[in-house]
Amino acid sequence: MISDLSLPLLLTVFGLAGLVVVIASIKATELADVIADRTRMGEALVGGLILGGATSLAGVVVSVNAAVSGDASFAFSNAVGGIAAQTLFLALADLLHKRANLEHAAAEPANLFQAVLLIVLLSIPIAAMAGPDLAYLGVHPASVVLFLAYLAGVRMSQTVSEAPMWRPVRTDETREDTPADDSESQKSALGPALRFAALVAVMALGGWAISQVGSTFITRFSLSSSLVGALITAVVTSLPEFVTTLVAVRRGALQLAVGGIIGGNTFDTLFLVMSDVAYRDGSLYHAVSLHDLYWLSTGLMMTAVLLAGLIVRQKAGPGRIGLESVLMMAIYTTALGVELAI
Repeated sequence: MISDLSLPLLLTVFGLAGLVVVIASIKATELADVIADRTRMGEALVGGLILGGATSLAGVVVSVNAAVSGDASFAFSNAVGGIAAQTLFLALADLLHKRANLEHAAAEPANLFQAVLLIVLLSIPIAAMAGPDLAYLGVHPASVVLFLAYLAGVRMSQTVSEAPMWRPVRTDETREDTPADDSESQKSALGPALRFAALVAVMALGGWAISQVGSTFITRFSLSSSLVGALITAVVTSLPEFVTTLVAVRRGALQLAVGGIIGGNTFDTLFLVMSDVAYRDGSLYHAVSLHDLYWLSTGLMMTAVLLAGLIVRQKAGPGRIGLESVLMMAIYTTALGVELAI
């Protein structure tokens, strides 16, 4: 059992699991770009739905495993802490794209809609926590609403991607989402899709190992579940999003980079749905503390700033990155300082 390992072995397992998840995510990003071209779904949609969901799978495993073990705070904080961390990663990726602000260059209606959807989805758990303590078959009605809202949002995202009612103004720095060559769309997407599915399974296995180590940290060292969830397991299981974002930016797939982060975050809200189902002691939303809500509000604030940046499309800000990136880094750093101080 992982929980019986010595501290050096425990840290080794944790590091190896994180490394496996990151390596698998690098290859998954390359395959996602190919799938986007061959299916003509577009980088923003593939990044938001397929790549975002796949790279979030390790985090799903962590939250659900925590909920099954009865640790609601660990499950909740891992989900919302990951959203904040992944939004921060997009700001860091802006540093890599030297030509212009990443949010300016990756103009895409589907990414705007995904950001709006994420704000809506993050509002539902807040309403549930402020409302009455209800649970039917152990599941709060808000989880059902959250799941249905996600499905409706995915459908609308596809409509926005395929038939947008407006388009961003093109500038010299705007990067167009076009296939690598005209023949790419004629090739089959089955092979890349099967390899992508295999990598997803590897990432899920890595997520299970990370969740076991995280739970051991909490019990063995008497650490706060919120601290471990929001700052340790959430960040480690979010590393695939960081790596895939950097790889996508390097490849010039800017819509894929932005869409992967925002789409991954919208998928991460489903962690709460799955965790509520797995948590058998009543409503997950009423088993957590206001401290866990702190990280949800941090992610919500960072998403709103990101959305503003996508709309304003500042070409270059301080240090040739967007002002929204500076603000997102400042918000996360402040939240981190408060967490450590507490």
